[in-house]
Amino acid sequence: MLIRKPADIPTSEITPEAVYQQRRTFMGQSAALIVGAGLSAASSRVSAGLQEDDEITPEQIVTQYNNFYEFGTDKSDPYANAGALTTDPWTVSVSGAANKTGDFAFEDVIKGLTPEERIYRFRCVEAWSMVVPWMGIPLKKILQQFEPTGDAKYVAFKTLYRPEEMVGQRSFFSSIDWPYVEGLRMDEAYHPLSIMVTGLYGKELPNQNGAPWRLMVPWKYGFKSIKSIVSIHFSERQPVNTWQALAAHEYGFYANVNPAVDHPRWSQASERRLPSSIFNPNRRPTLPFNGYADEVAELYRGMDLRKNY
Repeated sequence: MLIRKPADIPTSEITPEAVYQQRRTFMGQSAALIVGAGLSAASSRVSAGLQEDDEITPEQIVTQYNNFYEFGTDKSDPYANAGALTTDPWTVSVSGAANKTGDFAFEDVIKGLTPEERIYRFRCVEAWSMVVPWMGIPLKKILQQFEPTGDAKYVAFKTLYRPEEMVGQRSFFSSIDWPYVEGLRMDEAYHPLSIMVTGLYGKELPNQNGAPWRLMVPWKYGFKSIKSIVSIHFSERQPVNTWQALAAHEYGFYANVNPAVDHPRWSQASERRLPSSIFNPNRRPTLPFNGYADEVAELYRGMDLRKNY
């Protein structure tokens, strides 16, 4: 089975006992916060693609070591600057090849949809990686409510553009044409592993991690998992994602994790698992599709993954 039932996956089997016990404590303490954020303390737990030596990355690292260029280019900038972001109210614009389009309140989009805990490997194109306990809603459930038509072959997402709160968007030195754009084929978007994240570590999603919701596609490089989404567009044509527009020879549309295809400026054959240090680089081989080949390789049958990178 691609995704096993929660009862088949005791969290203690994949998490160090100390971390497991700590999570049980703060899950209980933050139950009110979770419910207030539209999450459920009774959400089901799912893990897939994890290896025997995968341990959950400490929360402090996941929330303070980020790429979110809307708040600056240093890894610490999002944590330092994202507090300025206002996430309530939040509106999502839906357009394109769908029967239900228009502007929707975020709380209405997720109403009645119960998040699940998804413990996923996370691989950055910069060759570092984490293991994160996300709280998320299957992307398919989000998208289906807008009733995409037969012309919808792709779905594109946009990040909020609000330079008065997002200091990186008003940087004179930024080469990005804001707002940030990402996209998926519809079969990728409908895959059971694709989710919209609304929390992590049993808590409401922090601003620096993409509040109030972000995409998570665990077999792709992290830049595909667009943050703070305000727009969903269904189309027949493949969208051009932001990094593809900036440097198509370095960043393709698919961005599937592939140790056999190097970035032009560094190898993708291995990765640095956080936490790491000069004395303990904590490097490990990178796995095809980030360890999710059994679940997703069929999506790309017959494709040349060296050309369609």
